[in-house]
Amino acid sequence: MIFLTLEHILIHLSFSIVSIVITIRLINLVVTTILKPYDLSETGIITTFVCLTGLLFTRWIYSAHFPLSNLYESVIFLSWSFSLIHIVAYFKKNKNISRITASSTIFTQGFATSGLLTEINKSGILVPALQSEWLIMHVSMMILSYGALLCGSLLSAALLVITCRKKCNELLRLIESLAFDEIQYRNQRMDIFGKTYFVSVKNYYKIQLVQQLDYWSYRVINLGFIFLTMGILSGAVWANEAWGSYWSWDPKETWAFITWIVFAIYLHTRTNQNFWGANSAIVAVIGFLIIWICYFGVNLLGIGLHSYGSFPGMSS
Repeated sequence: MIFLTLEHILIHLSFSIVSIVITIRLINLVVTTILKPYDLSETGIITTFVCLTGLLFTRWIYSAHFPLSNLYESVIFLSWSFSLIHIVAYFKKNKNISRITASSTIFTQGFATSGLLTEINKSGILVPALQSEWLIMHVSMMILSYGALLCGSLLSAALLVITCRKKCNELLRLIESLAFDEIQYRNQRMDIFGKTYFVSVKNYYKIQLVQQLDYWSYRVINLGFIFLTMGILSGAVWANEAWGSYWSWDPKETWAFITWIVFAIYLHTRTNQNFWGANSAIVAVIGFLIIWICYFGVNLLGIGLHSYGSFPGMSS
């Protein structure tokens, strides 16, 4: 009873902290205050990381197995992964990743504390297939890969938004310039030249931001791809021990393989500098959608060898 109460306190405390941090940051977008939203965000996410770590250890102690046996526990671990990446980004002094991870943490925490998973949030006895030491290796690697790949893909999505917005603005300026006649242009020429330095500086910072997003998305996705590869390989070995076959083309296995292929294509495009930036970011955004199909979409079906990770009432 004590462990259940402690778990309840930790899960709602972590969600409340992240919610407060996001709310204050949204307020600071509109109203300038004396608060420092970035410093406050770091403190809040670090506190959330401590709460989630305590939650996982608490659940591990009273359930007597690593807390990755159902969808609820995997979502909690995914939130923990986002907060871990956030802390790493903090030490790297990268604010772009921290904005992504903070929003991702509150999304996953909100889903975990919602009523959708109330039927499976209680820990139970592991099914025979999960009673293996491979549980920690395989599932943890897969969830860590999801967290890293999702963060990297969101950075690529931000890159696409900035790039598309920049191209749209350039197109609008071109259309406006064509609308001016020669006399109007001569009258406003000095004003335009007077603003050239401001515009160039603004474009310079946009270019720097795009380059940083491209650089960090590549590094985070590269890390996630390594985790995904280790997760698939360890899962194949575990499957051979549990089911007598390394690969069964189970829906979860199939979509995990598709995810691996998509991000392998992304990494391959990075070998050619002509595909850096928006071109490779498009592949990453496609991978973002594939991950959610693999993680949640397949669970909606509740079929196959991984049906124990499905939504309540959907497993066959």
